[in-house]
Amino acid sequence: MKGPKVVVGMSGGVDSSVAAYLLKKQGYDVIGITMQIWQDEEEEAQQENGGCCGLSAVEDARRVAQRLEIPYYVMNFKEKFRQNVMDYFVEEYLAGRTPNPCIACNRYVKWEALLQRSLAIGAEYIATGHYARIAKLPGGRLAISNSVTADKDQTYALYNLTQEQLRHTLMPVGDYHKDEIRLLAEEIGLPVARKKDSQEICFIPDHDYAAFIESQAGERLKGEGNFVTSDGQVLGRHKGITHYTIGQRRGLNIAFGTRTFVKEIRPDTNEVVLGSGDEVFTDTLVADHINYMGLPEFEPGKRFLGKIRYGHKGAMCTVEQLGADKICCHFEEPVRAVTPGQAVVLYDGEYVAGGGTIL
Repeated sequence: MKGPKVVVGMSGGVDSSVAAYLLKKQGYDVIGITMQIWQDEEEEAQQENGGCCGLSAVEDARRVAQRLEIPYYVMNFKEKFRQNVMDYFVEEYLAGRTPNPCIACNRYVKWEALLQRSLAIGAEYIATGHYARIAKLPGGRLAISNSVTADKDQTYALYNLTQEQLRHTLMPVGDYHKDEIRLLAEEIGLPVARKKDSQEICFIPDHDYAAFIESQAGERLKGEGNFVTSDGQVLGRHKGITHYTIGQRRGLNIAFGTRTFVKEIRPDTNEVVLGSGDEVFTDTLVADHINYMGLPEFEPGKRFLGKIRYGHKGAMCTVEQLGADKICCHFEEPVRAVTPGQAVVLYDGEYVAGGGTIL
């Protein structure tokens, strides 16, 4: 008799492939699903684009499913992906912010849309190949927990999942190191055992964010504007605000006498504010769209490890509640390049306590 039914989101990579294998080995009734997110490109573009969900990913995932002897399907999520990830990405850049599309995709596409579709076909769980774990805390809440390997830890991009989503989620890869996952894949003969990890944003494989935004926004782009100091002194001309992010130094093409960094982006006036290295450090940030995960609220005075971007090691901070959906994080030491649009994720030990979007 088969165990609970689980839908595994298969990207064609080694991590999700081994996740499917591990769950089948544990007795689950496993179904493989690849989410079709590529838009209406020519077939050649579909082959190249789509990163974890392009046509080549479908073929790899299909071969893995055949090897594991599990049913496999491709589900269409084009509209959900367009609205919740691609359109969001463009709008954020036009507003002078730097979004994290993976966080939006995780919450609204990979979990919300895929979970609803999976429950509708009788599955009890969805599963992914993320390097993270799910823990039930003493108070009964569920939280994302650090994986066993810090190098591949992916908890930051998962902070926005809800309690309901976590109740229906399995993450078997979080108990393994990457080299162990590849070794497992080789031992069971998976064709993707040595496949390289995808590094780029899946819908911008050439990394040219500005060109993508220009192709989507068209006449809404304001184009060139002024580089200015904090007090309004004009320093030169910039290529358009979508070319810049907070803390950026390279690609400014301006002589300032000292090392110069992007300090602020002002979409209303189409200005990019430049400053010295010291000026891109701060000990406070404000965030909204708060998601409480391991904790139902942030206790005043309690210390958290706050991460302000995916690659940030984190810094200790306390949290001040500014409203029902707004917090201020006070860091014990200044942090560099706090960037509107990115997430601040708060950790209570190895658990994700919650987080929000930086204003």
